[in-house]
Amino acid sequence: MSFTYTKHQSFNDLKGSSTERLVEVTERIKTLEPTLIKEDPTRDEIVAKAITALLSEEIGQKFKLHANTVEEISRLADNQISRYLYYRYRYETFPDAHKLDDYPPCLQIEPTSICNYRCVFCYQTESSFNDPKHGHMGKMPIELFKKIIDEVEGKIEAITLASRGEPLIHREFPEMLSYMNGKFLASKINTNASLLTEKLCHAILSSDLQTLVFSADAASEPLYSQLRVKGSLEKVQTNVKLFSDIRTKHYSNSKLITRVSGVKVQQEQRIEDMMTFWGDHVDQVAFVNYNPWEDSYTAPINDVTSPCSDLWRRMFIWWDGIANPCDVDFKSHLAVGNANEKTVKELWASEGYSNLREQHLDMKRCNASPCQRCVFT
Repeated sequence: MSFTYTKHQSFNDLKGSSTERLVEVTERIKTLEPTLIKEDPTRDEIVAKAITALLSEEIGQKFKLHANTVEEISRLADNQISRYLYYRYRYETFPDAHKLDDYPPCLQIEPTSICNYRCVFCYQTESSFNDPKHGHMGKMPIELFKKIIDEVEGKIEAITLASRGEPLIHREFPEMLSYMNGKFLASKINTNASLLTEKLCHAILSSDLQTLVFSADAASEPLYSQLRVKGSLEKVQTNVKLFSDIRTKHYSNSKLITRVSGVKVQQEQRIEDMMTFWGDHVDQVAFVNYNPWEDSYTAPINDVTSPCSDLWRRMFIWWDGIANPCDVDFKSHLAVGNANEKTVKELWASEGYSNLREQHLDMKRCNASPCQRCVFT
């Protein structure tokens, strides 16, 4: 029997959220009117289910508050919480129920697939992927980015700007952030912070981005540069401190959540060390479980039959518009279409996506590549 990995709630450890914050958020949810979206009864019904679940004391309740969601809700205005719960309830429960609506609960948009690092746990170490002649490397045209944002505004709340590459490499990244302003409640950036400048700090802090994740896996050398090959811990620490100082001086009312998050791959990585080293500069420190992507296309076919939850949770759109159901399939064997030619709604309901979901539900992952070699559920 193959060992499986769960993609959802992959935090190995997260520090920075308080019990007091949980109590505060729970009290705010108690006062919510579940029918704030009166023009859409379907949305009202989901919001009502979310509120009931969060206030339930039933053991085993699947939809509940986690440390990261507590922090996200705590920074919202009262009239935004129902919107957030509509998104989050679908994100948490639809994959288990294999339920689908018109849009993915979460959309990951890749500004660029290019990266200046070669982290040992990342796709960038795969030579046939990072070699420009194979066509995987590039930057998303700003026109395509705006087209995607226009299509999903008011339909999707969770937008993550990152995937296979380092987003700050894109020269038009500040314009991307500006164009997203005021349109989403769960927007996030993942960056290694090595390219962070004063200009970029202001661009991020003047936007209404909700979460900024600095990807760092260690609190000392040589461990940091052993894991984040081509990286410098000193440079990244300096940049993260710069961001923190600019935020304190110029954006004291910012509701942005900042987090240093590392991939847990070695016993030497200790959350206590991370808190000591990074804790003064960010709101949260975390480790996430390692994503075993290696040999996605060459590993032996396994006996995993459980459907992959991401088929009902998120969609990825690469820099060139390719829409993909999965980032373990980093070379797009499962591509379901292109955002240059179809809308996000059309891609989510496309024949390719539907067929793949049916294969997983029929316990026939073995007929799809690289699902047949993947251990995620």
